[in-house]
Amino acid sequence: MSASGDSTPSFASPSEPSVGSYSPPPTPPNLHQNTMDPDAKWLVQKFGGTSVGKFATKIAEEIVPAYLDDYRVAVVCSARSGSTKALGTTNLLLRAASEALQRGNSAGLVAAIPPQTPGTATPPAAANYFGRPQAQDAFSASTPPMSPTTRTRSHSSPRSSSPSPFSCISGLAFTPQAPSFNATVDLLKSEHITAAKQSVNDPGILRELITEIEQDCEGLRNFLFAAQVIDEISPRSKDSIVGVGERLSCKLVAAILRDRGIDSEFVSLENIVPEGLEESEGQGSRHRDVETLDQSFYDKLAVVLGERLKQCGNKVPVVTGFFGPVPGSLLKQIGRGYTDLLAALLTVGLEAAELQIWKEVDGVFTADPRKVPTARLIPAISPDEAAELTYYGSEVVHPFTMEQVIRRKIPIRIKNVENPSGKGTVIQPESELPGSPSSPDIEALVREGTPLSTLAEISVELEERHRRKRLPTAVTIKEHILVVNVNSNRKSVSHGFLAGIFSTLDRFGVVVDLISTSEVHVSMAIEDAGFSKKVLNRLVRELEKSGTVSLHADMAILSLVGRQMRNMVGIAGRMFSTLAEGNVNIEMISQGASEINISCVIESRDAEKALNLIHQSCLQIKPEGPRGRMGPWLF
Repeated sequence: MSASGDSTPSFASPSEPSVGSYSPPPTPPNLHQNTMDPDAKWLVQKFGGTSVGKFATKIAEEIVPAYLDDYRVAVVCSARSGSTKALGTTNLLLRAASEALQRGNSAGLVAAIPPQTPGTATPPAAANYFGRPQAQDAFSASTPPMSPTTRTRSHSSPRSSSPSPFSCISGLAFTPQAPSFNATVDLLKSEHITAAKQSVNDPGILRELITEIEQDCEGLRNFLFAAQVIDEISPRSKDSIVGVGERLSCKLVAAILRDRGIDSEFVSLENIVPEGLEESEGQGSRHRDVETLDQSFYDKLAVVLGERLKQCGNKVPVVTGFFGPVPGSLLKQIGRGYTDLLAALLTVGLEAAELQIWKEVDGVFTADPRKVPTARLIPAISPDEAAELTYYGSEVVHPFTMEQVIRRKIPIRIKNVENPSGKGTVIQPESELPGSPSSPDIEALVREGTPLSTLAEISVELEERHRRKRLPTAVTIKEHILVVNVNSNRKSVSHGFLAGIFSTLDRFGVVVDLISTSEVHVSMAIEDAGFSKKVLNRLVRELEKSGTVSLHADMAILSLVGRQMRNMVGIAGRMFSTLAEGNVNIEMISQGASEINISCVIESRDAEKALNLIHQSCLQIKPEGPRGRMGPWLF
């Protein structure tokens, strides 16, 4: 089912067998595999684009091998980053898609569909390129047969899974006047081939990996030519274009693992959604003509994902974050964070012991360590706290992604690829946190024979939690905020005032971060980024139908977060008194219904000063506390 009108793809192909029919190829000897212990739990490790781009060899040499003897490890990879943000794989793919639809680019494009010979299948339509391949693609047809050595390696190389989703788009040829996306695809291919040559030592594995990269990139190029011919890229087609990034990234990581002696298997999930699931279970509510997926869709998808990975035997599966067409487009439903969601669903489907999210910092800090020198690493945090920090500027884990795992009582651990031995920050269900009603009983653990080292760690954590009882957990800042004030023109007739404002915001797709209201006055804090001056002027004109509008730009949201704040008398007074003593003016104030967050809007120029003042006054963290390693950003 497609909201964009393109034909419905099939969800399986001969190269990606249905669940229950797959037999993994034989394993060459002397390769490190997942543990053979039948009782061992799964461990899902998700690596971001920067980690894959900068630390792929470290992942293969240090991180993954450290867990193979105790767990069954599954690896999920985002599209790799480039040497600059503009050269990131996803940015290049989106740029290529945009270039394919630029006017004037089609001059010189020739659709050279070769004549069909008797007995050959008709190539499928371009719009349905992710369906069952009906004929051998032009690339594979021109590739000589593999040697026996190459054929043996292919069982556990990147070629062991499905071909490119674009492989059945063939017969479109270049002309001397190639469009601009041609150079972008070349750049994408060059970036990945360079990374392959720098990371893979075995000539045979490297040769096969380069072949895979070239095949995927040429398939992408052919599809972009086809899209240019019809002058259209549907939302779901754009999904699959972006999904090429995960294919390339996972093939690279799988090859590096193999090169370092770890038996890996590249697993493509483009066709993982069972046929009929998106129609029968995927439809939830509708908003802006896009069907939202209900929880039953994700629950059933998690089961299918778990079954698919169990088919890998003892190989280490390297899994694409892109999981195929969904109603209304994957990018529109979830956004570019769909790889994290896939890792979460996979964790649920495998009933894993833990979901590890590996990035470039040691975990969640009490404040942004780039701005607050006394910021400290938080060992454990509740899901509600993590969600509040995410909403208000700290990149922890998206709340919806986190919910999929936490609701099954599975912890999420944020770890640092540059410091694998660090314990990171654990996002635990509230009942499992120290200090909760069901937190560990030291005497009971002693009776059960718990090792002294473990008891010591628990005691230290409980003591720290007791010391910090009734103290906030973290303070965060969200910049680039615009405050919109609306005063009703009808002082004595306020009926419909709020309804008019909120319907206008809905039409313009405005997300409000904070709001403060009275009968005839509304103050709203929204993100300034993403609004062009023209759109903002239109929004103001519409809001002026409800009242007088004033704008305040260059503002920031300061948020104090902590689950222990619910019954903390005087914490709001302390926060605002501290800001007043620091000569920081407050534009508006808001406290969330969860009562674990107190937020206010201040001027951006005061943001760093206010952050340090509140961190010192309200969190009361001693300078000798553990700081952890600081990366380029705060979660």
